[in-house]
Amino acid sequence: MSIISISGLTVDLGNQRILDGVDLNIDAGEWITIIGPNGAGKTTMLRSLLGTVEHAGTIELDGTRPTKPIERARRLAYVPQSPVIPGGMLVGDYVLLGRTPHRGVFGRDSDTDCNIAMDVLTRLDLADFTMREVGSLSGGERQRVVLARALAQQADIVLLDEPTTALDLGHQQDVLDLVESLRRDRGLTVVATLHDLTLAARYGDRIAVLSGGRIVETGPPSAVLTAATIAEHFGATVRIIDDPDGPVIVPTTGGPS
Repeated sequence: MSIISISGLTVDLGNQRILDGVDLNIDAGEWITIIGPNGAGKTTMLRSLLGTVEHAGTIELDGTRPTKPIERARRLAYVPQSPVIPGGMLVGDYVLLGRTPHRGVFGRDSDTDCNIAMDVLTRLDLADFTMREVGSLSGGERQRVVLARALAQQADIVLLDEPTTALDLGHQQDVLDLVESLRRDRGLTVVATLHDLTLAARYGDRIAVLSGGRIVETGPPSAVLTAATIAEHFGATVRIIDDPDGPVIVPTTGGPS
């Protein structure tokens, strides 16, 4: 049975239809990357999974439909594209926010909560930053802290919305390598959105193309990331270089006729 089953997912924002009958099944332990042009609805799709966007259609987790926010929070961890981090918040306190679904908003942090948070901080090489303000960290360090908060939830599904935004190439690789390592070790299911198609080709099992409000193609990167598909849905002309780690997408001069 799929861990996530999406059927007929439809979202209207104002007078605009953003998602128009999305169907997608995701297996437990799978990493699927959602790609598509700007405005295709990738973030809206993730937020629909979280239950923070009104939608039609059905979303099931392990064959059931969660109705309460706390049920989703215990199953789904979210790393947003532009996280809002309160000024002056310490790294340790921010990561402990990930334990909120297990102890309640006004509950006190237990020894178990603190141990889980410290274990995640250590795993992400952030233990020395526990008493640092999040705002004082570099972009790559902050991104790892946001990921640490999500992992502290101990959810079995992680949603990543453009997790490499504003990171240099080295930090992009660090973050994605870390997610892949944790996926293998903990059996996480990962649903990510990425703009960089070469990165999308090198991380994860499957790619789904979101265009015109629907999933128009899905499959392994080598099958989905073709020059024809990219021209049709992104309006770009590219050259595909075969590489053992996955296709490399190289823009070419000129544009589609």
